[in-house]
Amino acid sequence: MTVIVAGSSGLVGSAITKVFESHGHKVVGINRSVVDLKDKKTTLDFIGSVKPVLIVDAAAKVGGIGANNKFPVEFLSENLAIQGNLMSAAYEVGVEKFIFLGSSCIYPRNCMQPIKEECLMSGPLEPSSSAYALAKIAGIELVNSYRKQFGLHWISLIPANLYGPNDNFKQDESHVIPALIRRFIDAEKDNIPSVYMWGSGSPLREFMHVDDLAKAVLIAHESYDSDLHLNIGTGQEISIKRLAELIAEIVGYRGLIEWDHEKPDGNQRKVLEASRVKALGWNPTITLPEGIASTIAWYKEASARGDVRK
Repeated sequence: MTVIVAGSSGLVGSAITKVFESHGHKVVGINRSVVDLKDKKTTLDFIGSVKPVLIVDAAAKVGGIGANNKFPVEFLSENLAIQGNLMSAAYEVGVEKFIFLGSSCIYPRNCMQPIKEECLMSGPLEPSSSAYALAKIAGIELVNSYRKQFGLHWISLIPANLYGPNDNFKQDESHVIPALIRRFIDAEKDNIPSVYMWGSGSPLREFMHVDDLAKAVLIAHESYDSDLHLNIGTGQEISIKRLAELIAEIVGYRGLIEWDHEKPDGNQRKVLEASRVKALGWNPTITLPEGIASTIAWYKEASARGDVRK
């Protein structure tokens, strides 16, 4: 089976590529150097030349709280263009299956916990990431519209916060785990006596290694067909404060960790209820300490090669 993975060189796309190739599928990757997914005609021409059975949309403009606050227009407009062009091209070419990857920020700020799929649009969004969240909600609705209007077997998956090899470690764009890894490694190397963190450290978050997500994508492709988006999560929570301490411990940083309470925390708690995907036979296998340790090792090796986005 021929599979197109959009965003194939990034954190999620590279892991999905590896899993599908290991199961004998031919994977054609898309990244910025291959095709500009914000250009509708270019996207259609590329999809038409490959004629895949499945497209996995792991392409998106992503970033942490700071980037989302600073560039909401780009986060909304670019993601709408990317996912809209991919789906339009997939329909025009007759692609049988499409997997859209959303984000747990689609759920309301003050949502029941753990968060069930049915909680979508049941309350106001977290303001710091609302533009990105609305783009992802629109993607889910577009998938369901194609299902409803044309009878297509397209699905949406909603992963928990992800981390792992090939993540983005740029200061202004990275999510919390790559940002902390880089910060503590730099602080340890340069003997910086203290590291300042945004917020209070009290929010609880759920983190999942990207290799566990990739296995869930394969299982969903094989076993799931519904207009209800599917949560993919571990069910395990950790405070941002404890996460920072854990990463500092693994890195070997012994300085102080100080918190800037003037900066936003985001949602106070966010953990996904993932019984539906687990009923398909999937379970996460990589613990957070194991995954962080291996990601730190990858970062150090990739940095030495000059092969890290930072």
